[in-house]
Amino acid sequence: MKIIAYTYTNPLLESPPEPNLWGWELDKLYQDLGKRSQLQQLLREAKTDPANYLLIRRIEELGDSIPEINNRLSELQALNIKLITTEQAAGMQADLIQLQQIQYEQHSRSIRQGHARNRLNALTPPGKVPYGYRRIKARYAIDRTTSPVVKDFFDRFLLYGSLRGAVRYLAQKYGKKISVTTGKRWLTNPVYRGDTAYQNEQILSDTHPPIISREEAAQIDRLLRRNRRLPPRTASANRSLAGLVSCAQCSSPMTVVSVNKPRTKGEYLYLRPTLCPRRPKCRLVYEEVLQQTIQTICRDLPLAVSGVNFSQLDGVKNSWLAEIASSQEILALIPNLLDNGILDIETATLRTYNLRTEISTLQGKLATLPPVNLRSVAQLVSIPQFWLDLSESERRFYFREFIRQIEIIRQDKSWNLQIIFIF
Repeated sequence: MKIIAYTYTNPLLESPPEPNLWGWELDKLYQDLGKRSQLQQLLREAKTDPANYLLIRRIEELGDSIPEINNRLSELQALNIKLITTEQAAGMQADLIQLQQIQYEQHSRSIRQGHARNRLNALTPPGKVPYGYRRIKARYAIDRTTSPVVKDFFDRFLLYGSLRGAVRYLAQKYGKKISVTTGKRWLTNPVYRGDTAYQNEQILSDTHPPIISREEAAQIDRLLRRNRRLPPRTASANRSLAGLVSCAQCSSPMTVVSVNKPRTKGEYLYLRPTLCPRRPKCRLVYEEVLQQTIQTICRDLPLAVSGVNFSQLDGVKNSWLAEIASSQEILALIPNLLDNGILDIETATLRTYNLRTEISTLQGKLATLPPVNLRSVAQLVSIPQFWLDLSESERRFYFREFIRQIEIIRQDKSWNLQIIFIF
């Protein structure tokens, strides 16, 4: 008894399957990628050395249309080869296959192939064009009437690090009302960075003009990662210490409490733990904690930055940059290989697409690294006068750029604090 198997893979839609997926001991495996030359060879060889069983995954692998599939089935039947499908109903033969099902599969596959070709040619995906852009000849182009609104939104977020604040600012200045969820999608949408994201989660870089630069995009990603560590709503809180302070003894987070005394215009700010088991709860003067935080930063931040292994980070960064440069060199060679007939148009297009997605992935990794000017920034913020000249919103931005947590250490009636830096 002779058992053979056949697989067809469309490189636009899927990767070739593993050879050992069958669970049967095969006499021979035929595999096609893009074209069905191996299927033709299978039918030729079966005329001189017939097989008893042919294993395939789906009946649609035998052709691109219903007439083509029927012709293949007729040839197999004439050769007395029994067909077994592994991913469809058991015993599914030609006379039992419903025409409607095959038509549906072929139509679905045709649509997916069209989308895949658009991806290979870096064309825009279907759907609504992101706000700030318009579609011209299947490409994104900046809309000069709406893009300034988007750019101002990004600038506001970069300045204060508050998503809700940027959303409110947009409504107040431009009358453009968006939800916080929409604002977050804007911040993470690759389109505004000059990239195109597709449904298969792959990203192509530099497909159209960006609204924000790569440096701004990397800073936005850092701010979003930083805000995820904070309690809800503290990212847009008015006070710079909100969400950062906790008690080292009971691990309770501390919230900012405002107190107004009767018949006075003054406002008194305190930090109080929310989950402290002690009664009465601790209460620290906000301004005192703020001043000691600034003093501790000025004293400890340069030491913390000096402990960062920049040589290791540089090594990782240089390795990724070298991979990007290597991929870009290969990209530059593809037109010549195409002109000389070494690559056909389909192979060249697919190779170009894969290289561009690899470059996009590496660029995304580079964006997660600390900024290269970390040492110079640390020297700047270690000057006490720097902090005194900032507003609370600006101070909040810099605190969260460096600080992961501020722990209050109680000592009888006195207290001290310890800063845990992000790096």
